[in-house]
Amino acid sequence: MLNKDQFADNHFIRTIIEDDLQSGKHAAIQTRFPPEPNGYLHIGHAKSICLNFGLAYVFDGKCNLRFDDTNPEKENQEYVDSIKEDVQWLGFQWQGEPRYASDYFDQLFDYAVGLIQDGKAYVCDLTPEEMREYRGTLTEAGKNSPYRDRTPEENLDLFMKMRDGAFPDGSKTLRLKIDMASGNINMRDPVIYRIRRAHHHNTGDKWCIYPMYDYTHAISDAIENITHSLCTLEFEAHRPLYDWVLDNIPSPSQPRQYEFSRLELLYSITSKRKLNQLVSENHVSGWDDPRMPTISGMRRRGYTPEGLRLFAKRVGISKSENIVDMSVLEGAIREELEESAPRMMAVLNPLKITLTNFEAGKTQSRSAPYHPHHESMGEREIPISSTLYIEQDDFSENPPAGWQRLTVGGEVRLRYSYVIKCDEAVKDENGQIIELKCSIDHDTLGKKPEGRKVKGVIHWLSAEHAVPATVRLYDRLFTVERPDAVRGDDGEYLPFTDFINPESKQEITAWVEPVANTLQPESRWQFERLGYFVTDRKDHEVGKPIFNKTVGLKDGFQK
Repeated sequence: MLNKDQFADNHFIRTIIEDDLQSGKHAAIQTRFPPEPNGYLHIGHAKSICLNFGLAYVFDGKCNLRFDDTNPEKENQEYVDSIKEDVQWLGFQWQGEPRYASDYFDQLFDYAVGLIQDGKAYVCDLTPEEMREYRGTLTEAGKNSPYRDRTPEENLDLFMKMRDGAFPDGSKTLRLKIDMASGNINMRDPVIYRIRRAHHHNTGDKWCIYPMYDYTHAISDAIENITHSLCTLEFEAHRPLYDWVLDNIPSPSQPRQYEFSRLELLYSITSKRKLNQLVSENHVSGWDDPRMPTISGMRRRGYTPEGLRLFAKRVGISKSENIVDMSVLEGAIREELEESAPRMMAVLNPLKITLTNFEAGKTQSRSAPYHPHHESMGEREIPISSTLYIEQDDFSENPPAGWQRLTVGGEVRLRYSYVIKCDEAVKDENGQIIELKCSIDHDTLGKKPEGRKVKGVIHWLSAEHAVPATVRLYDRLFTVERPDAVRGDDGEYLPFTDFINPESKQEITAWVEPVANTLQPESRWQFERLGYFVTDRKDHEVGKPIFNKTVGLKDGFQK
């Protein structure tokens, strides 16, 4: 459930909105989340979703979902569907039906005609290479296109022919006539239409000219009566163009653009092009691979909407650099799961224990709660038998100082059960320990042993009752903080794929409590003493459990 305390507060955009509402500039706010459907959404988009939808929620406004679908060659329906699913899974619902920039193509075309008629746009024949040459540099002004002084009548005739398919792809563009000497390169007669014969997922083959993002975005905001158009800081230099477009058309409204810093998550990447490369080159199993920073990947990993909303609140909104360590994300997920995930015991790397004095009828089982703080989650019986499994790491033949787990001659409590003592370690012909022979202190079920302290408590399973499960153990996908920012000896950037962690995924067969055989996909649990795990969204079946490791009980990746 959403509540207004779940969203970042005391940031500059909230202050602007509060002032605008108080002054009467706006009676209500209207935001939008405008992804391009050319890939799956990632953790940076999650921050933006929480900002745009969150502000609308906090101030009782509305938020549109609008697809920026002006680049048909890279867009498809799969991405549209995944984006809608991700937004709803995060807990949000857009106003009305999803919008598409392509819904406004007729209006965008009409506004372009008006700009041509007003002498503010012209058809240009420069090639992309020539256009770069004419554009100038950060320190040198550009120069006017030789086609800049065409008459409005000539430009309108050419633009209509562009629309009607009279010219080859890329042979002409429509440009705004602004200022080739502007200190802001974005204002040097930007292209607003190009010829591109490409099938569009929404408009089919109606158009062979497509509008550019800056032009489309400003007008789409105005058509939708957006009050606060929020985007990341790389668009700050585009704001003068955004305003110019709206000032030079009969704009239905006057939205304002505000920029905030984008999220940089260490040990990850948030470039859709590079994420696509990971998928297309089979470095991962798909956009929803649990190692991916995509929303669908994090969902499959077992992250929760509540945990991601908590993370978005903690990283905040500002104009300063927003570099966040992976431990902050994992900490938010861990904190949320601590309260919401029921417990079970699981043994990932089993070592056999034989209880030499087990007596059927005398050796008893106990029940244990599924969550220590939430009685409503219920209880289950923890059965015991003569053969147990414990973690191999919970036994040491030569324990270090302070060891509180099992060793020959030492005692430990089995969680929710008896104190046992290890009497013998059985080895195979290679000297590997394959079995422990232990004895139960039958007088310690639910009470402390007399005359001595037993500090250690370990988890375990009855071999007779445990069920097998496939467990996928995940680590960070990259071995360095900024995999796409490492330079070689020659000063050039090295391929980010050079830093993929070869140990980022391991699949094992483990033993788990019988309840695992009854679970539905996306059931999140804490394996006691081990971490948080989720039944896989795709591969898990009732009776054939497959768990993905979500996050450990504590940060295991500190430097």
